[in-house]
Amino acid sequence: MNKHPHFNFDNSFARSLDGFFSYCDAETSTAPKLLQFNHALAEELGLDPVALDSEFGLAIFSGNEKAEGSETLAQAYAGHQFGGYSPQLGDGRALLLGEVIDTQQRRRDIQLKGSGRTPFSRGGDGKAAIGPVLREYLIGEAMHALGVPTTRALAAVATGADVYRETVLPGAILTRVASSHIRVGTFQYGAARGDVEKILKLADYTIERHYPDTAEADNPYLAFFAAVADAQAALVARWMNIGFIHGVMNTDNTTISGETIDYGPCAFMDNYARGTVFSSIDRGGRYAYANQPEILIWNLARLAETLIPLVDSKKERAVELLTETIECIQPLYESYWLTGMRSKIGLTTEESGDQQLINDLLKKMEEGHVDFTLFFRHFSQALRGDSEEVRQLFDKPADFDAWEHRWWMRYEQEGISAERTAQSMDEINPIYIPRNHKVEEALAAATDQEDIAPFKKLLEVLTHPFDEVEGNEAYAEPAPKTNIPYRTFCGT
Repeated sequence: MNKHPHFNFDNSFARSLDGFFSYCDAETSTAPKLLQFNHALAEELGLDPVALDSEFGLAIFSGNEKAEGSETLAQAYAGHQFGGYSPQLGDGRALLLGEVIDTQQRRRDIQLKGSGRTPFSRGGDGKAAIGPVLREYLIGEAMHALGVPTTRALAAVATGADVYRETVLPGAILTRVASSHIRVGTFQYGAARGDVEKILKLADYTIERHYPDTAEADNPYLAFFAAVADAQAALVARWMNIGFIHGVMNTDNTTISGETIDYGPCAFMDNYARGTVFSSIDRGGRYAYANQPEILIWNLARLAETLIPLVDSKKERAVELLTETIECIQPLYESYWLTGMRSKIGLTTEESGDQQLINDLLKKMEEGHVDFTLFFRHFSQALRGDSEEVRQLFDKPADFDAWEHRWWMRYEQEGISAERTAQSMDEINPIYIPRNHKVEEALAAATDQEDIAPFKKLLEVLTHPFDEVEGNEAYAEPAPKTNIPYRTFCGT
């Protein structure tokens, strides 16, 4: 097998965390074809995009060749899935190729997803279909462009083989990049085996990799937990600020780094509705839009449980300290959320009535069946003297008028020019999000007609979400009204 020196892989996870993975090779692809390659991300990673956007890159991204220095492995983790605990899950269709140090001196994982069976496949085929692979590519890159911490896509490859789900579908592999793939479920895996030394090794490794400052704290493991809680609170607040529903907030999908991971049954809402659920498997609405902050705390409590023996030798004291930190998560989240929502309506200062003002707006938006993204994008026009476009989003425009009057009284305290504020709002309120119907159109074209052009066009639009471009109006419009609820699927 040929070896190539382009990646300079390091393998600190494999060196440091024996027992948290199994070595495994990718299955070969029969007739691979490179569907999309992310030149900008390759450059950010310190890789040569020209060398990788080639037959050489295709061989690696399809699993047909192993790059020099790569030690392919499947990571082990446990997790609560929809509240039910599984002591062993793990990468059932993913392989870590290795780690690279990027141009900002950050350690990043490069992983294949959909490359075949692993020791953790649990009876699955370990493959992925082209639709879910392209969905994850689209949503991850859109989230990155929106400023949300996220895993990203380096490449998407069609394998040339079929995968069997409800129907026969063309297979594909995603090359995913993450700050790491360590999850709350990784800690649960160690805790489930009752091996405190293993949890200690995992915690020390994760602190060094993600939160090195906490190593200097009086209680480094408590400080580590607080740092993870802060990162996750900031992340979920960003989701809520843009109307994103993850759809499967299991503990094995909750990263220690604070990045969004696993874009399965995820979606952005059109009309604002607190109870929005898109996932076909979330029948009870556990992971509905409005429940995400509560689930965040629940998931972090599961992480806290694994850290008890590290935080204090006396269990009661450890529980007390961790509980105090857990009780800080809700106000921390609310602070991040409120800061983001203030910015969305043009407020830079803080007043005690702001949260009520915003909550009243959201209530009126829900009652008026208002498109979440378009409201905030068009609201900047009110500062330019034209409220009509945003008024007409409401079933009863007079409901908006009453709220707008209150908003103007609050805005007058800002002391910033209206045009400057409007420009700032347009820089954080997107005109383009991954509209569900446009995503489905692109995925259907790629799956059914082998036409990748709609995907490429949508990707181009979504990677510049704040820049309104003439000719792209269709990408900003909500889906045509229908009585059939939109549903998303895991794609596994």
